[in-house]
Amino acid sequence: MRILVSNDDGYFAPGIVALANAMRALGDVVVVAPEQNQSGASHSLTLNRPLSVHETENGFRYVNGTPTDCVHIAMTGLLDARPDIVVSGINNGLNMGDDTIYSGTVAAAMEGFLFGVPSFAFSLVDKDWTHLEAAARVARRVVEKVMSSDPVGAFLLNVNIPNHEHVDEAPIVVARLGKRHPSEPVHRMESPRGGTIYWIGAAGAAREAGPGTDFHAVANGSVAVTPLQIDLTHNDQLDDVRRWLGA
Repeated sequence: MRILVSNDDGYFAPGIVALANAMRALGDVVVVAPEQNQSGASHSLTLNRPLSVHETENGFRYVNGTPTDCVHIAMTGLLDARPDIVVSGINNGLNMGDDTIYSGTVAAAMEGFLFGVPSFAFSLVDKDWTHLEAAARVARRVVEKVMSSDPVGAFLLNVNIPNHEHVDEAPIVVARLGKRHPSEPVHRMESPRGGTIYWIGAAGAAREAGPGTDFHAVANGSVAVTPLQIDLTHNDQLDDVRRWLGA
C-alpha cells in the first residue's frame, strides 16, 4: 500500500514523524508537508506564486505552501505513482466541530479525498504532544482496520485522539461533528510602530457536545471518528431560494 503523509504543523513537527513511523508498518510511506506551520490554513491553494519542493536528510519533502498545496502537488506530478491513501497529522490539538472548516490538517486529507483517494485526518485533543506514540498506534490501528475491510470508493475520516497513555486501548466511537459557540473577541492592541494590530480570538467553547458528538466521545476518553463530506449544498433551502428569486 502506498501512503502519502502530510500535515499542517510543518515537516519538522513531532506529530508527522510519529505518524510516518506508524504508517511504515502498513506500506510504503512518502511524506510531503509544509515548510512552516500552516495551522488554520483551511483548504487554501497557492496560485499567486510558484512553489518549491525540497528534501530533508530523512527523506521528507517539504513545500513552501499550504497543506492543500502539498497534497495537490504530490497528486499531480511530484510522485511517480498515486498513493492508495492519504494520511494527515498527527495535529497538535483537536479538530472537532467547526474546527474542521479552518483546519489545515483536515484540508490535506480533504484534498486527497477530492482526488478520489481514501483519506484520514488525525489530531491529538490536547497540545504539547503528550502521549504522542500512543496516538500514533491509534492512527495505525484505525487505518489498518478500515483498509482491511475493503472499503468501496473514497472517503474522508476525521479522527480525534485523547491524550492518555493507554489511548490505544480506548474505545473507538463513530460520532457526528458537534458545534462551538462563536469565537472569543479579537484582541486589539497598539503596534510598537504605530497603528492598531489585531490577534484573532480563541475558538469558542463547545455549544453542542451531547451524546453522539465528537466532543462527547473524547470527553469520555474515547477516540472519535467522524466521516466528512464535501457537498455544502443546503438542500432543504433550495425551494425557498427558488421562491425568493422566482426561479
